[in-house]
Amino acid sequence: MLRKRTICATLVLVGATLTTATVPAAAAPTAAARAMACPTGWGSLPESGSDSTTTPVRDIRTGRHACYDRMVVDLPGAARGDIGYSVRYVDRLHQDGSGRHIPVSGGAVLEVRVAAPAYAPETGEATYPARAGRPLPGVDLAGYRTFRDARFAGSFEGETQIGLGVRARLPFRVLRLDGRLVIDVAHSWTGSR
Repeated sequence: MLRKRTICATLVLVGATLTTATVPAAAAPTAAARAMACPTGWGSLPESGSDSTTTPVRDIRTGRHACYDRMVVDLPGAARGDIGYSVRYVDRLHQDGSGRHIPVSGGAVLEVRVAAPAYAPETGEATYPARAGRPLPGVDLAGYRTFRDARFAGSFEGETQIGLGVRARLPFRVLRLDGRLVIDVAHSWTGSR
């Protein structure tokens, strides 16, 4: 009887050892997936497109991605080639027209100008329910790795101005798509997550 217990105990120990030995091998693909490189080659110099549209801004929203944080300015009906913009780092955000300083939290401030009004050109009625100097309506940046603050600066003479507070002066890219302008700000300079 003692022999059976010894054999059973030995088999249990061998089984536990084999199971433990296989765990790191099974976890290896997950670690490799986490180490995936992010896109590089973006810079931090100003970017712009000289077109403009009378199609008004309808919404501004944000999203989190594995390698970057994203802000999208919705301009439903505007063609990609008609969306003008200017995106650049500034020391301080100043409102068009008044020159008033609008405080934006973060280690750096990205000024986003969209060559489109946030109001109906025919009536002057607001198409995007934001107030100058206030956070963007419906945008919650809790849990973002790069974005810290997003402020509406105003819409003046057919241009809409936004201040995007980011953790540091990080690389960004701007994409023009039909009906929207996309601004991605990387989580790091190195291309790592």
